[in-house]
This record gives sequence, C-alpha cells and structure tokens, in this order.
Amino acid sequence: MADLREEKLSVDVEKDAASKTESGAASAHSEENKSPPWLRALLSWGVEERGIVPVPYEQRTDRQFYKIFFVWFSMNFNILSFSTGTLGPVVFGLSLRDTCLIILFFNLFACALPAYFNTWGPRTGMRQMVHSRYSFGRHPPALLIDSCRYYGIMIPAILNLIGLCGFNILNSILGGQALASVSNGSMSWTVGIVIIALVALVISFMGYRVLNWYERLSWPPVLLAFIVALGVGGKHLYNAPSFSGEPPTAASVLSFASVIAGFVITFSAMASDFTMYYEPTVSSHKIFLYSYLGYVVPIIVLECLGAAAVMAAPNVPSWNDGYGTAGNIGGLLEAMLSPVGGFGKFLTVMLSLSVTANIACTLYSICFNFQVLVPSFSKAPRYVFSIVGTAISLPLSIVGAHRFYTALTNFLSLIGYWASAYGAILIVEHYYFRKGDFGSYDHNAWNDPKRLPWGAAAMAAGVLSFALVIPCMQQVWFEGPIGAKSGDIGFEVAFPLAGILYLPLRKLELKYQKLH
Repeated sequence: MADLREEKLSVDVEKDAASKTESGAASAHSEENKSPPWLRALLSWGVEERGIVPVPYEQRTDRQFYKIFFVWFSMNFNILSFSTGTLGPVVFGLSLRDTCLIILFFNLFACALPAYFNTWGPRTGMRQMVHSRYSFGRHPPALLIDSCRYYGIMIPAILNLIGLCGFNILNSILGGQALASVSNGSMSWTVGIVIIALVALVISFMGYRVLNWYERLSWPPVLLAFIVALGVGGKHLYNAPSFSGEPPTAASVLSFASVIAGFVITFSAMASDFTMYYEPTVSSHKIFLYSYLGYVVPIIVLECLGAAAVMAAPNVPSWNDGYGTAGNIGGLLEAMLSPVGGFGKFLTVMLSLSVTANIACTLYSICFNFQVLVPSFSKAPRYVFSIVGTAISLPLSIVGAHRFYTALTNFLSLIGYWASAYGAILIVEHYYFRKGDFGSYDHNAWNDPKRLPWGAAAMAAGVLSFALVIPCMQQVWFEGPIGAKSGDIGFEVAFPLAGILYLPLRKLELKYQKLH
C-alpha cells in the first residue's frame, strides 16, 4: 500500500509539473484552460510540458528514488555497450584479458562523476545545464549588446548537443542493423533505423512519467536475450583467445581507456535532468549508489561480453558471416541467437529495441539543451524539441550507417575531453567557491543574466585546458606529440587542468563582477 501511495504521489507531481510554464505557478492553471484542445488533450494523457523551469522545493516530492537506477541501467543495458567493448580487440589490438581489465577499472573510476551529479537534482530542482549557468553564466558584457540574453552556457550546451545527437546516431545505427538482420534481406538498414528512431521519439515525447515507466520495463527482454545468447554460444566464448602473448603498449591501453571514459563521463551533462523531481531530503549517498550501480553493472558486463564475442567470431563461421567485414554488430548478435530459430529472431528484435531506452532519455535531455542554448526556445513546449532532435539525428544515422566503427571510435574519444573539463569546473565552483552549500545558489537567478556570473572564468578555463589536451590527443585524424608516445590521455589531463585554471580565473571574475 505504501508503494501504491508513493506511485500516486509521483504521478500527481509529474502531472502538476507538466502543467507549469515559465509564466509562473500562479497562472499555470488559467493558462492551461486557455490552451487549445489538442494541447489540453496531450497534458491529460500525461505528456510532460515542463522545460528548463526549476521545480520549486515544495513540488519535489517524488520518493521513488530507485527509479534512477533503472533509468541508467536500461540506458546502458543495450547493444551500444556491447559494441563499445568490441573496440578493444578490433581497433586497438588488445587481448581479451587486457580489454576486460581496462573496461573494469576505468569504468569503476569514470562512472563516479556522472553518478555524483545525479545527487544535485533533488537539492536544486534544476536541469543539469541550468545548474551549469551558475558557473558558465553569460558571455562577458564586452562580447554582447546589453539587451541580449545569451549565456556563456551556450558553449557547453552546443558541445553537449553534439554529444547527445552523436549517441543517438550510434544507437540508431546499431538498432537499425539488428532489426534488419532478422529480415533475411527484406528490410534495409535505413528502414530499421527509421523504426528505431520513431519508437524512441514517442517515448521521449511523453516525458518524465512515461520515460520512467518505460525504463523500468524495457530491460528484462534484453536480459533474456543475452542469457539465451550465452546459453547457446557460451562454449564459443569460453574458447575465445584471452591473451595474445605480447604485453599491450601504453598507447593502446590509454587510447582504449579514453574511449571507455568518453562513453560514460558525458552522462555528467544530463545527470540531474532525471532527479530534479525527487524529495530534497533524500540521502545523497542513496542517489549516488543507485546511479553508480545503474552505470557500472550494465556497462562493464556488456562491454566485456562484446569483447569476448568479437574475439570468438573468427572461430565460429556463422558468427563471422553475421559480423562480416563491415562490423555488423546486429548481424553478430543475430548469428549468436540463430540456434534457437524463430525465438532467436524475436530476441534479436528485442535487442534492437534495447537502444530505444537510451535514445528516448537522450532526446529528453536534448530538449533542455535547445532551451538553454536559445532562451527564447523555452517558450515552446519541451516535447517540440524531441521532434527536432529526431529530425537532426535520423538523416545522419542513415548516412553514417556504413561507417560505424570509424564514427564510434572518433566520437567516443572526442566527447570525453570537454565533459571532463566541464565536470571539473562545476566541482571546483561548488566545493571551493560555494563551500558545498546548495543554499548558495540563488534559485531566483537561474534565468536572470544580471544575477548570473559572466562565465568568462569557466569558458577560459575550458578553452585554455585544451592547450595541453590537444598535444595529448591520439586520434585517427590527429596525433599530438605527447599522445603519439603515451596514447590518448586527453580526458585525464582535461579534468585536473581545467579545475586548476578555474581557481584563479574565477577569483578574478568575482573581483570585477558585481552581481545584482
């Protein structure tokens, strides 16, 4: 009975939040009554309208804290995690043993940052990018006309948009490949990609309540599919070569570690989007633990499984044919499940749909990035930007479908750089300049340029950190002098360097800026 009461309370909170607009809580009910019939119908169906407006303290009453575990678990319990693990042997030439050790230890380390930022949502009631305004603020006045309302946050918002759209592209490609693989050639990858994108769009369009419901229900079929795959193909995985006989080079280890970190560390820029409705008195340790386990359990397990499967594939003709020369992950999974016949095809379809849990949540956060990037966009309902995000990602997914491994390697390495610097800046601001006190964030200033920082310190720290990050890069298209010898250590350098640079720059900014 207690759980039912909590569920009802959660639903009531979400419905109430959906009816609020930026005009303020006092006029929300009258505004809803003046809305056109189609909009009232959407809200009655449970569609969340709230965009970047923070949730007031008294409205943060959701006590079903376990939901955040399922959000991150389902987002990562999919074939993108599986495919990321294959990069160790395929791209970096690592043995199965070395690949799994890197996956284990670097994920245990990297998952801590986004898990920590999940704890900020209940305390502030703010979306992650909105909270970032208290560090990145607005552009220095010299760069703007005073009447403009653009913020320095636009730079991380743009970078985050690129990262989120990139994840959606990769997930759409994988889901489309897997869906097409069960059709015996009657369905193209393009059709599969379109189906995956539309399913995710519907879920994201509905918003917080439906999103949480879907994330709690989407993972059991995926778990069943992987269990069956292990059951019928485990003997081949057992025979996969685990050690090549030669020790890995530092360059290959650190470059693969950069990919692994880039996969998870970028969740930092969307973390509190899913916890802002939670009761503010919840233990931060509880939210951190739920979130951390939601990251590490599915990511480590599936990345190691992907590495083992791709190493075993050359020894299993059907797996090798399914995987092909183009690195078709969906074809590999379909081949692993083929011994169980039609049921295997059904499970492959379930695996293809696993990516919708990730795409839907990513689309959800994309909405807020658009509204933060261009403040006037916040006048439009949140769900409009789910459509915009799909319209951007869908054609790019179709175009990039046949260059998956190149796109995956480059993308995951690159996005880790900026996210690492971003996380360091927010942590230094919170613990050094605000003494870890969430009460120091003026909740009435979130949308007022005159009461927010210039953002010059945060932007300068981020940009200047790349003076050392770039020489430490090792990409297909660029090798820095340090990275060429050490491997890619860009994200490891970006975090401490951005944090160190932010200290004196922020002090200087505070000295000359007078906040109203």
